[in-house]
Amino acid sequence: MAISTLRNSTLPSTAPGDTRQRILDVTQAGVLEKGFAATSIEEIIVAVGITKSGFFYHFADKGELAHALLERYLSQEQVLFDGIFARADELSEDPLHAFLIAMKLFGELFENLPQAHPGCLTAAFCYQDRQFDRRVRELNAAGLTAWRNRFTVRLEAIAELYPPRMNVKLTDVADMLSALADGGIILSKALDEPRALAAQINLYREFVRALFLGAPTQA
Repeated sequence: MAISTLRNSTLPSTAPGDTRQRILDVTQAGVLEKGFAATSIEEIIVAVGITKSGFFYHFADKGELAHALLERYLSQEQVLFDGIFARADELSEDPLHAFLIAMKLFGELFENLPQAHPGCLTAAFCYQDRQFDRRVRELNAAGLTAWRNRFTVRLEAIAELYPPRMNVKLTDVADMLSALADGGIILSKALDEPRALAAQINLYREFVRALFLGAPTQA
């Protein structure tokens, strides 16, 4: 995916007493830090403070854990974007202006992160897809498709009022945000530049503005 990602730094924290959610929290942190294969059940058990039987009470095996982790991540991501676009639609009835507001709100989520973005779980699962069964891979693909569909619908509504100034496929423009978001996360982490992700989102916002309104006139 994309950036999917949610993402982690903006998602709600887990209640201390919820063992299943604490298992998912610890696993997610491990996957983003070193990968799924390197995150062992044993270290998860120690970090959460439970027994092995306690772990298997919640998850039959590591494959089920992977599916539950990705399912939670995609659900949280959907809630995040639902909230962003609901707020943008409240502020403007014009589809283009609402979209630009939503991208501004999205960028602001990452504008002042004290550290580089921790990473995108969808991308991590994609990079390591041979470790997962078909069910997990299909869920990951469905998450990417949901991103594409969400933004394509918005872009199509804009195009009805503002014909694009370039000959582009709107699905490609929708996918562009996923590509920029994940690329921004890589820049942020590799260069230790917390603002890199927000900068990429803001550039996408300006591209969409130019696509439908034209490039600004030079003074």
